[in-house]
Amino acid sequence: MFLCYKAMIKPNYKTENNIKMLDVDTKFVEVISDEIEDSYSNDDLYNINSWGADLSFRELISMYEEDELLKPELQRKYVWEKAEASRFIESILLGLPVPSIFLANTKDEKKLIIDGYQRVMTVFDFVKGIWSKDGKVFKLSNTEKINSRWRGLAFNELDRADQRRIRSSTIHAIIFEQRAPEDNDTSLYQVFERINTGGRALMPQEIRNCVNQGEFNNVLFELNQDKNWRVLFGKELEDTRMRDLEFILRFLALDTDTIKNSTATVISLKKYLNEFMGSKNSQKDIILQERKEKFKKVMEFIMHNIGENAFYNIVSGEETKVRKRFYPTIFDAVCSAVSIALKRLGDDIPINDLEEKRISMLKDERFRKYSSEGTMQIAHIHGRIDLALTYLFGIGYEE
Repeated sequence: MFLCYKAMIKPNYKTENNIKMLDVDTKFVEVISDEIEDSYSNDDLYNINSWGADLSFRELISMYEEDELLKPELQRKYVWEKAEASRFIESILLGLPVPSIFLANTKDEKKLIIDGYQRVMTVFDFVKGIWSKDGKVFKLSNTEKINSRWRGLAFNELDRADQRRIRSSTIHAIIFEQRAPEDNDTSLYQVFERINTGGRALMPQEIRNCVNQGEFNNVLFELNQDKNWRVLFGKELEDTRMRDLEFILRFLALDTDTIKNSTATVISLKKYLNEFMGSKNSQKDIILQERKEKFKKVMEFIMHNIGENAFYNIVSGEETKVRKRFYPTIFDAVCSAVSIALKRLGDDIPINDLEEKRISMLKDERFRKYSSEGTMQIAHIHGRIDLALTYLFGIGYEE
């Protein structure tokens, strides 16, 4: 069966003081409503081949042990409680139907678990004998909610027939693979976002981290530990919702000739970052090395010459008081400006009074508009980068 999958995404959010908020710490990162509401419908219909297959738990366990069945790189921990895990095992022993799982074929002929990780790992842990949540022997709950035949028993304490029943029981898997377009796997993002039922709304970068497995993903994790970046981002520990990773990706994606030469009027940030991270070029060693060097060089320059407040705004009505909240559009304007100036001016780049110059930029009504309204309009992206270059380094974006 062939499916044409066209994306139309409406994230869940609530409104407070005209700021759209997901499950994030808005006291730390300024949330821009235009970007939270960023949903898109892709003009290129995906050609996805999908089919159903009944896989035994014996097969799934073997595939997982042999690294042919992959859990998402989101690295979410096993979250089920013992009671629900025990009920799931009991359902299998009783021969009851269990919900289907979703798998995606990867380019190297492995299968990525899109939905069903908790179910698969519950059986894996029970058969192997150790519950991954606490590292102890996995025994079924010793409560009246579990049939007395299996109450409080580990797998190796079941009779042989029950052990065979668990191993040979099948679960229906819906498997899909993208046939077109061939240059990226962006359909995987769309399917993961729509299907995943992991109990909380995933942030966009969490999904990208799941579906874009490869060296670029590893590079983002490496760069996220850069000591200058950690100070500039404002948190010593890595963000559990991967917003810090997304901002690294955002800078790398916006500081490109694609954006500078774009003839579009507006971009979907979500779509653009999906395609940038998922492109084949993003896995090339030479490109990855260039991106690593650029990011580290830019962060070092900003830390040493602008300071740890570089990505913060000023308090409205108190134009010399810094508001200690990471501001995404100030971040991408300053980073892109520094990157361009380093490349264009080299050792002649001016370094005097850059923080004072940045504060002057933040007072400019044009910059305020470009950084808070229609932030993904190409004219506003160009506008805030151009002003950052002008104020900080005395050069223009188009030079």
